[in-house]
Amino acid sequence: MAGKAYAKINGIYLITDDSKRKELVSKVTSALQGGVTVVQYRDKKRPTAEQLAIAIELRQICHRHNAVFIVNDSIDLALNSQADGVHLGQSDDTIATARKLLGNQAIIGISTNTEQLAVEAEQQGADYIGVGSIYPTATKQDAIHIGIDSLKAIRQAVKIPIVAIGGISNNKLPEVIDAGANSAAIISAIMSDINPATAAREMSLQFQNSKPLPHGRVLTIAGSDSGGGAGIQADIKSITLLGSYASSAITALTAQNTHGVSAIEAPSPTFVRQQIEAVLSDIGTDVIKTGMLYSAEIINIIANTLENNTALCVMDPVMIAKGGSMLLQQDAIETFIQRLLPKAYLLTPNVPEAEALTGKTITNLADMKEAAQQLQTMGARNVLIKGGHLTGDPVDLLLYNGQYYQLDGKRIDSQHTHGTGCTTAAVIATLLAQGIPLDQAVILGKQFITEAIITAPQLGGGHGPINHYIAAQKIVDRSSDHNQ
Repeated sequence: MAGKAYAKINGIYLITDDSKRKELVSKVTSALQGGVTVVQYRDKKRPTAEQLAIAIELRQICHRHNAVFIVNDSIDLALNSQADGVHLGQSDDTIATARKLLGNQAIIGISTNTEQLAVEAEQQGADYIGVGSIYPTATKQDAIHIGIDSLKAIRQAVKIPIVAIGGISNNKLPEVIDAGANSAAIISAIMSDINPATAAREMSLQFQNSKPLPHGRVLTIAGSDSGGGAGIQADIKSITLLGSYASSAITALTAQNTHGVSAIEAPSPTFVRQQIEAVLSDIGTDVIKTGMLYSAEIINIIANTLENNTALCVMDPVMIAKGGSMLLQQDAIETFIQRLLPKAYLLTPNVPEAEALTGKTITNLADMKEAAQQLQTMGARNVLIKGGHLTGDPVDLLLYNGQYYQLDGKRIDSQHTHGTGCTTAAVIATLLAQGIPLDQAVILGKQFITEAIITAPQLGGGHGPINHYIAAQKIVDRSSDHNQ
């Protein structure tokens, strides 16, 4: 039984809330598209007949997404709806009764909060155990909070899969995974989110962090830099050197070197769409990174192509090259704001780009906070404003989960900074694909860029490229130390 459960009880375990039926089905469907692997239907209010109808509908949706469907508490409802299994509380029917009625193929779990109960559940034939409440939770005010140390102890005591339960948010998920949970039960962090698919995706990716490199897929949609320092070339270097798989769709061809851009040619919007569709229909991606998009026509077709895709999008709104050349046509800025910006999981403008998008003048940290808040109001889920264009030591500002994070740095006296914006976004996108939470990914991204500038290869007579190789080595070494 344990082998069966290990194959299926992993990742994000969604527990339903009390939403009305149509809204409930919509939220669950969205969450499944975002990567939820198990859905537990919990319902203590609706009449039995309505519960059965909802359970059947949810089971069908789960199976279309290759997800497991579990019914909470009721063996009868699990049997009648042909659910994959049942989750029992300590006061519900026994594991033996559930096994007898549901059969050997059913997945049976039970709630526990001590080592003794966990060991007993394993001995009684449970396929997995729910352990919690790990943290205080709004859904069960009277729950006992056992904490991370108890979760670690229970992990040592049993071999069957563990679903950590209670108060688990995106920020708390890493320590739950590190403590040994195979899965995390989530309710409000997904069901109450305005975009359940994105909430599910950012949490489900974190279960990839323990995998050895290489892993993670990143699709970069950007322009080509013939000099190799920025654009598609910088993205592919960053993604590959950090240990993920890079695919690409080219939006523009540039003739450029360290002195600037001398010519630009753009493929047809149709060809841009064909590149993206070719990748997504076969290889797929975990995270999409966008850079130079060039024209309103290309932006529109990218927006249309990605409309139903739930990969996290890291968007670098590339507008002006280091040498001063416009890389985004003026009429394309409004199209970007209307069509693509609302799909951004993370928007990464520098100060001039943030000013162009918001219409605000930014001269200090307070201005950066106002601009970040406005960009979030405009639709970006999270915002990173890079402050290198301001005077003094560079300060970057991240607005993430409603909190501001200030990232201080020291200004490096170097003209070899070509591609820093593209590379920053590509590094963050790669780390997200590998399962590193956004706040940590941004910190590592800043460390990457700092190291890449310090060790720049001193190429060219103008704004030279940075050193992706050395910077990536240092970041991968840090990740390896963490996973050990």
